[in-house]
Amino acid sequence: MLVDSHCHLDFDVFNDDREDAIARALEAGVGTLVTICTHLSKFDAVRAIAAAHERVWCSVGIHPHQVAEEGVAPAARLVELAGDPLVVGIGETGLDYYYDHSPRDDQRANFRAHIAAARLTGLPVIVHSRDADDDTAAILAEEAGQGAYPGVLHCFSAGRALAEAALELGLYVSLSGIVTFRNADDLRAIVRDVPLDRLLVETDSPFLAPAPNRGKRNEPAFVVHTARALAEIKGIDEAELARATTENFFRLFSKATAPGVPES
Repeated sequence: MLVDSHCHLDFDVFNDDREDAIARALEAGVGTLVTICTHLSKFDAVRAIAAAHERVWCSVGIHPHQVAEEGVAPAARLVELAGDPLVVGIGETGLDYYYDHSPRDDQRANFRAHIAAARLTGLPVIVHSRDADDDTAAILAEEAGQGAYPGVLHCFSAGRALAEAALELGLYVSLSGIVTFRNADDLRAIVRDVPLDRLLVETDSPFLAPAPNRGKRNEPAFVVHTARALAEIKGIDEAELARATTENFFRLFSKATAPGVPES
């Protein structure tokens, strides 16, 4: 079994075939999905998708792109919503200096609020970082000084220094279809050195469809291609990669239950 640890099933591009896309994932051997919240104002819609599907969980948070319109997330509100039994993570949050859709000071404040919520709830913070390696690493370290928290660098495509800083703090690294791209040699070199027990796989669908599906809308079933590429990079068979990344997911997202395991 594989896990798609990060997808966006609430996005409009799934409106016509959301049920079919989830069914295709299950048929492909993707037994667990996490649909990720990017707007606190749209949390109810994200949660509704998880509530309607036994193998779908969700998160709660505000993406750095959306801070300008949504405002900085109050940590107390994140903690309150994270009490929902379907919420298994905090985010996605982080820093995006490539697009700068939101003021950087607000992005940083929002990021810290999410980390605070992760610390208080014990749920992993789901970190987005683009063209912001230094500030991301600095905030992760500064916040760790206030107390440990779990987390994951989602859709990792940053530099080696950020990966090493996150791993040193106990965070995980999640790989998307980018790792299959022809021009991703630097990323593959970093991934070879990430311990197997710290890796997750994801689609970040509907974005970043992996080879051989590039140019198409991405969907959770396609995580099998990312996992296949990651197994090759790590020099292990696909079954071992699937087993390791799935175990890693349930260790990190400890509130989620594996298929066939009764919920407590």
